[in-house]
Amino acid sequence: MRWTNTNLIEHDISVIKYTDVFVPGGFPHHTYNPRETLDLEARLNEITENLCKLVTVTGHTKSGKTVLVRKVLPTDKAIWVDGGAVGEADEFWEIILDKLEGHQEITSDTSKGTESEISAKGSAGANFIVAKGESEIGAARKFSRGESTATTLSTSARVAALRALAISDAALVIDDFHYLPKALQGGVVRALKPLIFDGLPVVVIAIPHRRFDAVKVEKEMTGRILPISIPTWSIDELSYIPNTGFPLLELELSESMSSSLADEAIGSPHLMQEFCRAVARSSQSDNSSITLTEEEMESIFSTVAETIGRPIFEKLARGPRQRTDRLPRELTNGQSVDIYELVLYGLAQLKPGLSTYEYEDLRAGIREVSAGQIPQLQEVARVLKHMATIASTDQSSTPVIDFEENDKRLHVTDPFFAFFLRRGNLNRS
Repeated sequence: MRWTNTNLIEHDISVIKYTDVFVPGGFPHHTYNPRETLDLEARLNEITENLCKLVTVTGHTKSGKTVLVRKVLPTDKAIWVDGGAVGEADEFWEIILDKLEGHQEITSDTSKGTESEISAKGSAGANFIVAKGESEIGAARKFSRGESTATTLSTSARVAALRALAISDAALVIDDFHYLPKALQGGVVRALKPLIFDGLPVVVIAIPHRRFDAVKVEKEMTGRILPISIPTWSIDELSYIPNTGFPLLELELSESMSSSLADEAIGSPHLMQEFCRAVARSSQSDNSSITLTEEEMESIFSTVAETIGRPIFEKLARGPRQRTDRLPRELTNGQSVDIYELVLYGLAQLKPGLSTYEYEDLRAGIREVSAGQIPQLQEVARVLKHMATIASTDQSSTPVIDFEENDKRLHVTDPFFAFFLRRGNLNRS
């Protein structure tokens, strides 16, 4: 089996480019922040020491979960499965089996036959040496006559994958575990439980929300879980990225500008990487000191917002397909929208972060942007329910919102979406 360690790529510092230093969505070789005060790497490293526990790494979307795990368990030491690529159980086990080059069928050959002896007599002559006094020679030959039978044993992908994992030296990492259907989450953990008890390192990465059925996993692995929670990044932790990266490019970013970028990043290192790359791209000059006007910074934030957030915003604003036209609703800016857009405008008015909002919070936002009658609770709840369904079935990104219908609570779970609502252009016309 061949392994490729993408984390060991070496860069020639003498020809380093800003695209090498700031890598939103990739592994940040030059600006990786271990966040040493949190002891995250050391805790995760325990899995390589016969921990015999399932490790769950949870944190908000784009909070650095995958980067952390890939630092400790790179692709040459672990089998990585993307939960977003799995629709049913067989697909999950087949991915593992394929990466371990295992097989579901084993063929064995068996032979059976009869042994015969042929005797012959002949005269002693030039071709035979015989004892004195013998005039005849007897010769006998044994041979087998038989047939070979091939037997093929076929087994399920699940059994074959578990067998391959048991004899491999690789850890198993399931990224975006929350994407697996809930029934499959429990089934996977149940199947892996004996191997985990025997020391197989298994890590699941998920968002800390109800789509990751932590309760079901806890029941399957009572007393056998090591939970590692990735907290939101602080301003200082986010500032580490520009403070480390720009000097490598022989560029100087002021402390105030670095803090401004961190303030806008909503606790996400991924967003911070986006900002730094945009700043570096706009500062390609002979001047080593980066000086950007307020208008230039606003342009950078707007461009990043449009790039990362508009696609999902458009999907939510369209809502589900329906035959009848929706009732137009007037905004205070004179624009006419339908109820889906009205709700999004109201949410944007709150300048959302990665937070949970009660209905009254959202209603207050809607009231500020609406020039007409405020929709009833049931109408807003219906819209939010549809939006959450659209978000959860969008395979291009992690669900950006979730809605608890019974408690009428809205969870904003994606910093890209939150940043678009803060800085993007909500006008779809």
